[in-house]
Amino acid sequence: MNAHEWMTAEQLGLSRARLESAVSRGSIVRVRRGRYVLGSADPALLAAARLGCQLDCVSLLRLLGVFVLTSARLHIHAPVGSSRLPRPPDDVVRHWRSSDTSSRSLVVNPVEALAQACRCQEPRSAIATLDSALHLGILDEAGLDAVFRRLPRRFGHLRRLLDGRSESGAESLMRLVLRTLDCTIEVQVPIDGVGRVDFVVDGWLIVECDSRAHHEGWDQQRRGRRRDLAAAAQGYTTVRPLAEDIFHRRDEVRQFLAGTLSHGPRR
Repeated sequence: MNAHEWMTAEQLGLSRARLESAVSRGSIVRVRRGRYVLGSADPALLAAARLGCQLDCVSLLRLLGVFVLTSARLHIHAPVGSSRLPRPPDDVVRHWRSSDTSSRSLVVNPVEALAQACRCQEPRSAIATLDSALHLGILDEAGLDAVFRRLPRRFGHLRRLLDGRSESGAESLMRLVLRTLDCTIEVQVPIDGVGRVDFVVDGWLIVECDSRAHHEGWDQQRRGRRRDLAAAAQGYTTVRPLAEDIFHRRDEVRQFLAGTLSHGPRR
């Protein structure tokens, strides 16, 4: 049984007694009349299936490991022309559109989800999401073409700002902040004795984007501090804005960086 598709009782090939036993144990879930899904399926998939829809947009992308800044609400897809679907709860966003995805699938294809996510997020967040999909290999240039074919022409300028070298959403959003400053930006720079750093700005300022996921614990902090000392010995200054500030206090981060750059390299 495919974990990303619903099946009928006939396709499962189980007797009525065995099917009811599996449902009572939770190994199979009856999501709608005549439709069954593996009980191990992600709760978001089950929620979408119970509504007669497919997981879509930022909700599917988060499940795939793609960066999305916020996705508190469940996003689902309903094919145009669907009828007698349950009314979704207030915390569910239902997108109506034509789709190339099989009606049996619990998810839309990633290209559709990415195009929808560009519509549902503000531009900077959409760029970070597309960067993430490129970095993870979920999207290639052909896929990127397909995404932008699904979008109005006004979204075309986003493509010029993409960079799949960014390894996190924080890095993508920091790159966009740095682009607003009068500075030169190098991305993913290897430095002898230090390692690879997120950004080198104007040849002297290292900007590392710290998140709890990758810098939690004393071992990680100790390693970071030793890297900073090794960089300082070579004339670099290192700053480490927090990911949460990059996400939610962007203007303050920009002001801080502008002030730092205005002082120039230390002598």
